[in-house]
Amino acid sequence: MNDTSMPIRVSPVVGRNLFSVVMPMLLCFSLGFIVGTSTNAKFRNCYLPFVPPSPSAMVSSSPPPPTLQPPPAPSPPPPTASTSGQSPKVELMIGSLSSVKSNNMTDEELLWWASMSPKVRATPYHRVPKVAFLFLARGDLPLRPLWEKFFEGHHGLYSIYVHADPSYTGSPPEDSVFYDRMIPSQKTSWGDVTLVDAARRLVANALLDLGNQRFALLSESCIPLYNFTTVYALLTGSNTSFVDSFVNHDSEVRYNPFFGQRAAGGNITLAQWRKGAQWFEMDRALALELVSDDTYFPAFHEYCARNRYCFAEEHYLPTLVSVLRWTRNVNRTLTYADWRRGGSHPRKHGAGDATEALIREIRAGGAGGGGKNCTGYSDGASGVCYLFARKFAPDTLEPLLRLAPKVMGFG
Repeated sequence: MNDTSMPIRVSPVVGRNLFSVVMPMLLCFSLGFIVGTSTNAKFRNCYLPFVPPSPSAMVSSSPPPPTLQPPPAPSPPPPTASTSGQSPKVELMIGSLSSVKSNNMTDEELLWWASMSPKVRATPYHRVPKVAFLFLARGDLPLRPLWEKFFEGHHGLYSIYVHADPSYTGSPPEDSVFYDRMIPSQKTSWGDVTLVDAARRLVANALLDLGNQRFALLSESCIPLYNFTTVYALLTGSNTSFVDSFVNHDSEVRYNPFFGQRAAGGNITLAQWRKGAQWFEMDRALALELVSDDTYFPAFHEYCARNRYCFAEEHYLPTLVSVLRWTRNVNRTLTYADWRRGGSHPRKHGAGDATEALIREIRAGGAGGGGKNCTGYSDGASGVCYLFARKFAPDTLEPLLRLAPKVMGFG
């Protein structure tokens, strides 16, 4: 039986052998440490491999090298039409409807962005064509409840943009389709080129949404004559634009030789001069021409700066389609107005005028029996004379709401 309590005795020979091995190793290690320390102190920026330098060795006694200036930052791109956090490319691609309220671009930036157009016709994205309804208003939209009934149930097939006077601070209720649809605006005046500026501003905002394929300019006194399905089918099914453009004595007397002698170019001859109603329905191709025109529109701006009532809203766009020789335009508008009384403004319809007979007469070509046979048109409107009508006073709202289900087919 082993006795574990007995001490283990080490042979003197083994002890001497162990000492002879350990001592040389300790001496080498000590010598290396002393040499390394002295070397590091003499050459402060040198250090042994795999051994990190001491903090003091990292402080240089020589002057610091000159600081390199970073390259100048590139100029920021024009601000996007939204604060949704998406890139301009994505924002323009999907056309977020929330972009309208936060759009703080200048007109130059807005028109520049809007003038871009994809060259590839086949889109890799599923896209349902939409109609952009552009309301040029002074402030409130008194017939808004009628239009809300018109749009009801057709979300995703339309867009709404409102240009009101900058002083207007009102807002429709949050559950309205018109809520948050006002674009940044500028002051307009009757008979002035600022009305054309406003129309271009509306079209430009709508062009930022690639889904918008048709564009209809309306006023706060306009009403729809048919239900949304009919209006949508006619506009998206047509391959033409409906811009009123004609020539007669009334148009020629407003022509000024300035337009044909303009030193800056973009001259317009009397033969090219046209007149027409400012309320249009156009396709995307013509809308792009409208916002990107920097040849002829400056002439109207220059002339109207010296002539208070230049009536550019009645001449610029009709003349533009003339000088461009735009073949996909039928030279008529789809918005009715009663000019039989003459004067500078069409007749305003009051509550007593808002009857089923009036609506049917307008749809047949015009009130008072003075209409035209619209079935003779071969312009993609399928024999329809008008889709919209003006001017309807605020007190026509209630009778129109009563008529809408029976006569216009909505509500």
